[in-house]
Amino acid sequence: MKQPLAYVHPDAKVAENVVIEPFVTIDKNVVIGEGTRLGTGCTILEGARIGKNCTIFPGAVISAIPQDLKFKGEVTTAEIGDNTVIRECVTVNRGTVAKGKTVVGSNCLLMAYVHIAHDCFVGNNVIIGNASQIAGEVEIDDFAILSGGCLVHQFVHIGAHVMIQGGSRIGKDVPPYIKAGRDPLQYAGVNSIGLRRRGFNDTQIRDVQEIYRYLYMKGLNNSDACDLIEAELNASNERDEILLFTRSSKRGIIKGYFNNGSK
Repeated sequence: MKQPLAYVHPDAKVAENVVIEPFVTIDKNVVIGEGTRLGTGCTILEGARIGKNCTIFPGAVISAIPQDLKFKGEVTTAEIGDNTVIRECVTVNRGTVAKGKTVVGSNCLLMAYVHIAHDCFVGNNVIIGNASQIAGEVEIDDFAILSGGCLVHQFVHIGAHVMIQGGSRIGKDVPPYIKAGRDPLQYAGVNSIGLRRRGFNDTQIRDVQEIYRYLYMKGLNNSDACDLIEAELNASNERDEILLFTRSSKRGIIKGYFNNGSK
């Protein structure tokens, strides 16, 4: 349903039941799935791929060109999954030659004034709080929650099921299943409440807590801690995910409150 004051490029592919409110602009080379609603004055630019049953609020801009000097006009995309809510004045830039696309998954909530820069990959069921700013080529895994006003440095990797304190400056990788807070950002315990809400049992949560005791409370560097975890703790999906995340971190993981010498 298109309002007469909206503009839809004739080459855009928009499902018949998409609601398009007044003053919306939809550019060429755009695909929008069934059941999506576009609020007054939002702008959907070239390269946008928006899934089904999304809600995009007034003032949002999806798939603007990157704010990156290496961008030379290459054909790239900004992709939004199904059932995602994008609130007022959110900006999601499209990719560059680096990765070719920016991706926000399904069932996400991007609160007002969030910025997602070029080539980011945001997983499913992610919540990003008001005015958080996500720099280029950041990865945010499933079920992560960033509270309002977070600033995320380029190339950072944020693990699954984390909870990050509002106003945080995030310059190092945040491993999965934890809470992170304080300034500078540090490990602040396992996100046990969030994990229980998502079906993790007490045994799984205790195992995750034990893994992080090795990483953050034994005075070991990360490499030695990972070797000891692998040697002494039972294999599990959670253990293996934490080990892989830590060993593959390019920026290094955040330090721990109890072990500021962690590297």
